Amino acid sequence: MGTTLQALLAAHPDTAPAIGAPGRTWLTYGGLRALSADIRTQLRSAGVGPSDRVAIVLPNGAAMATAFVTIAQSATTAPLNPSYREDEYTFYLEDLKAKALVVEAAYDGPALAPAQRAGMTILRVESDDADPAGSFRLVPDAAQDAAPEGTPGPDDIALILHTSGTTSRPKIVPLLQSNLAASAVNIAHSLALTPQDRCLNVMPLFHIHGLVAAVSATLISGGSIFCTAGFNAMNFFAIMEEARPTWYTAVPTMHQAILSRAPRNAETIANVPLRFLRSSSASLPAQVMEELARTFNAPVVEAYGMTEATHQMCCNPLDRQKPGSVGVEAGPMVRIAHETENRLIDGTGEVCISGDNVTPGYEGNPDANAKNFFEAEGHRWFRTGDQGAFDNDGFLHLTGRLKEIINRGGEKVSPLEVDGVLMDHPAIQQVVTFALPHPKLGEEVAAAVVLRDGAQADEAGIRDFARQRLAEFKVPRRVVILDEIPKGATGKMQRIGLAEKLGLVETA
Repeated sequence: MGTTLQALLAAHPDTAPAIGAPGRTWLTYGGLRALSADIRTQLRSAGVGPSDRVAIVLPNGAAMATAFVTIAQSATTAPLNPSYREDEYTFYLEDLKAKALVVEAAYDGPALAPAQRAGMTILRVESDDADPAGSFRLVPDAAQDAAPEGTPGPDDIALILHTSGTTSRPKIVPLLQSNLAASAVNIAHSLALTPQDRCLNVMPLFHIHGLVAAVSATLISGGSIFCTAGFNAMNFFAIMEEARPTWYTAVPTMHQAILSRAPRNAETIANVPLRFLRSSSASLPAQVMEELARTFNAPVVEAYGMTEATHQMCCNPLDRQKPGSVGVEAGPMVRIAHETENRLIDGTGEVCISGDNVTPGYEGNPDANAKNFFEAEGHRWFRTGDQGAFDNDGFLHLTGRLKEIINRGGEKVSPLEVDGVLMDHPAIQQVVTFALPHPKLGEEVAAAVVLRDGAQADEAGIRDFARQRLAEFKVPRRVVILDEIPKGATGKMQRIGLAEKLGLVETA
């Protein structure tokens, strides 16, 4: 029997700090529980019942964190990216069938018109800077009939997110209260979180990584979380001084930006010692993991997550990290499946998972469910779409997304393998290997790189470097040197479609 977010938050001392933000007093656990009760009353009086869906469009920060945590105890949350355009909001709000939209008090942005056209209740977040971090009240634009009381149970939906939809229509992923609770507990256990720990959140809070690994896992462990307005490498160390965290979690591109500013912030690194650093949502190059560990004198824990797993599936243990591995199973059962047949295998294949943190299935999409879920050996397995294999120590090594594996005339190339080789080049700071359409081979190998400050390299030299370390068919045919690699909304570098984004057309 699963549990709920509310039940897990009930045990912590009233006076313990829970939510912080720059220049604000701390919201305590007692304050968070009182706020949760007030928000429930405000939702019900605005006509939002326990099974209704509430879209949240708020900027990153303490109010976004508390809006998620408090609303999720009383209804279904659906956080959306505040930078979407009106057409995107029209799609997502309609797809979600949301009852209400939560926005800032003075918001007049692109989510408003689609919500009004759909007849949704507009709830405005009003707050006072003199109140503790994350304090707010919900004020509806118009009076509504009250909704019936009720408390969501373990089998009710707590959170709805969409898959990123890089190659197809985004799929709706409903995550139950029990999924959210199980994943938060798994992460807290993996990281040995205690009430003495403090997380510095730089992740966007419309994404599973920030919502579950940073916010939920911290709060169920009784620790505190300092909420920033989003990631900014320029002020990261200043905020670190104020927040005094014991850890933070980020995507690899953020870690690399932090590393680039670390030498001039050695005093802060010494003054605010971290117990560990966590990386997830994309593969962390081994070279970056090792440089982070040296710089911060702390373990760098790479984890492996995805939305359908309510984030975490695997995690490197605190006492043993393997650069280039996403760790050991850390919550759900993790196995390898045949890529086309519904059976488990040894060796390399599609990573699949089964456990209390796994979504019951995509909403309104029986074809996707039939394709992605299967029964074997007494369990229901979800196919992750990732290819990988376990080593003899039980650490999982990913080869890449199955859709991202480059098929060069029948020879399969792992983009992650090429990334790893190119990251050893002394001039290269970031790299993303991707498929380039080719008229004869189908796909050719290409790479986009960002050079270190002051470093020099050219395409021919980088290709020669790769040629000494890789079989000829794996050597990038094109190397594009960029000031910045295009990233998605959560800071991940995206391989699929990168050739088109960069305007590369193969003519060979």
